[in-house]
Amino acid sequence: MAREKELTERFKKRREAQPPRTEAEKQAAAKKEYDELLNARSGGRYVPPARLKELQKEIGSDKSSKEYQRMAWEALKKSVNGLVNKINTSNIKHIVPELFAENLVRGKGLFARSVMRASAASTPFIPIYACLVAIVNTKLPQVGELLLHRLVSQFKKAFKRNDKAVCLSSTAFIAHLCNFNVVSELLPAQCLLLLLNKPTDDSVEIAVGLMKEVGAHLEEANKPIATAVYDQFRNLLHEADLDKRQQYSIEVLFQIRKDQYKDNPAVPESLDILPEEDLIEHRVGLEDDLNTQDTANIFRYDPEYELNEEAYAKLKAQILGEADASDDDAEYESGSSEDSEEAVKEREMEIKDQTNQDLVNLRRTIYLTIMSSSTFDEATHKLLKINLPPEKESELVSMLVEVCCQEKTYSKFHGLIGERLAKLNRLWTELFEQAFAENYETIHRRETAQLRNNAKFWGHMLSTDAISWKILQVVSLSEDDTTSSSRIFLKILVQDMTEQLGMTEVQKRFKDDLMRSHFEGLFPTDTPRNTRFAINYFTSIGMGALTEDMREHLKSAPPPAAVMPAALARHDRVQGPVPALLIGVSVTEAFLQLNADDRARPAGCARSQEETRARVDTADHTPDQSHRPGRVEEGGSVPLPQEVRMVEGDRTLRLDILLGPDLHQDVSDNAVLRTRLVAEAHRQDQLVDNAVLRLRLWLQGQTARLDAK
Repeated sequence: MAREKELTERFKKRREAQPPRTEAEKQAAAKKEYDELLNARSGGRYVPPARLKELQKEIGSDKSSKEYQRMAWEALKKSVNGLVNKINTSNIKHIVPELFAENLVRGKGLFARSVMRASAASTPFIPIYACLVAIVNTKLPQVGELLLHRLVSQFKKAFKRNDKAVCLSSTAFIAHLCNFNVVSELLPAQCLLLLLNKPTDDSVEIAVGLMKEVGAHLEEANKPIATAVYDQFRNLLHEADLDKRQQYSIEVLFQIRKDQYKDNPAVPESLDILPEEDLIEHRVGLEDDLNTQDTANIFRYDPEYELNEEAYAKLKAQILGEADASDDDAEYESGSSEDSEEAVKEREMEIKDQTNQDLVNLRRTIYLTIMSSSTFDEATHKLLKINLPPEKESELVSMLVEVCCQEKTYSKFHGLIGERLAKLNRLWTELFEQAFAENYETIHRRETAQLRNNAKFWGHMLSTDAISWKILQVVSLSEDDTTSSSRIFLKILVQDMTEQLGMTEVQKRFKDDLMRSHFEGLFPTDTPRNTRFAINYFTSIGMGALTEDMREHLKSAPPPAAVMPAALARHDRVQGPVPALLIGVSVTEAFLQLNADDRARPAGCARSQEETRARVDTADHTPDQSHRPGRVEEGGSVPLPQEVRMVEGDRTLRLDILLGPDLHQDVSDNAVLRTRLVAEAHRQDQLVDNAVLRLRLWLQGQTARLDAK
């Protein structure tokens, strides 16, 4: 006891003898002790939290000091690890703002390492971590790129070391990042190629796991890659000497594909929270030079610490939508009474560009954006980033169609851009539908190559249901309403839709009761003439299966009302209706009138040549309005149908069959009438033989009735 009292008094005297320390000395001592604690080896001495907090307080707020930055670095690391570890589906929307509140630019290495460790420790949470990375990547692309480089590097090292567990976690993370469009589908395709090049039981298992996660996205984004991968799996199943367990896993994979990835969606519905136009895709490959930035994981002194913190504070305010701290309301204010009249006029004057230079620049920007993009996803993302003036959104659509038409051959690249835009927003869908109507009205201005590209573009849009099939209501398929260009356009359009959907699906679409009213112009049934034209058109382009309804309509349609020739009606010598075959050419009708008058003459009274010439000239010069079907005026003639046509060969025999030998003699004597008949025979070169026979039979029947009377 005496010894302890002696020591206490000795230390007390020593402390009293020492002068009191200044604040600077206390701060320096605290910094020294704190630095010793941080640099101590693991397992060093324990410091109570109260003492540690006291040391940090003594260090002060000198942000330029190394100790303060080290303390802030440790706090950043602890905060990032805590936020990443407690994230889940329900709180991801609340964790993300807290994460952006931390300096992720400075701590991007910490964030990447924390996410990779968490994903390796809990693989079921990998989709959540991938969604978190996708959100951060939309605002800070450099963070997402660093994570991808580290993942690829980790996979390559684990593959060389035959570390199956690390390969499984790495490939699963890469697959889900691909599903969220953080990385292109080429990276998982390269991983699959590497794993299946020299297959082993472990590599096949890893490849199957990767394909389960990324298969749905590959089927949608790049089907040829998915098909090639499944062909390789099929070959392994039949040829490779694999373990029963791996063979069974491949069979399960094929069953998953058959079920259309019902239990393995690309993006879970609860995590589908990002708009597609905000996603940023990186192109990283296995053979690329990777920059893992390993030094970003450790603390480094920053001489410009305060400037960097201020810059991130502005970026954070922009990301989180916070109000700017600076208030600009106290700027220049002046009363209007102090302004001169000229100054007021200058402020009120609006400059309007009448040269359309802004429109030209906008079109140039759109064109260069499309041509400089390597994939349709990249092109769509860049196009949506263009600041389009109000009511100028249609320029983007028209430029896309124009760029597609100017290509030498059609590229599906443009069709995929149009499809993606139309499916993103209803505004783009309406603009594309308006563009189709305008495009069809001016289709005759395009060349043949442009017609093909144009038709294939719209065929892709219709086949993928990017736009409604109702737009086909602008098409009127008839001889009068179409041109050669529009018929070529429709041919390529329908053929392209049939190639993509199949004839059965196209027939089903065109026969849909809800949509049938919009296809009345494409499959006309208003008049037999238009119906026949449409049937012949579709049959000539190999689409005869689409004309079944029109053929049935044509068969079931009632025959047109027959009109009796005026001359025969006046003499009351014809009983029953005149067949529809007798509606057509006025010259031949004149022959029928002459023949009827000859039958009515008494025996021995022949018609003179002057009378014959006068009757023929009268018939041939009848005004056009008297030739309308269903309209017969006094003394007028009814034209015969177009089906009655005369062929060039063996005219004498045809005239005998058509007119009879008696009237043929009058024709031979009348040079004018014969000339007109020959000209008519040359002009109408599509006579159907059965039509002539029907006319002959009808004439014989009328003759028999007259003779009987």
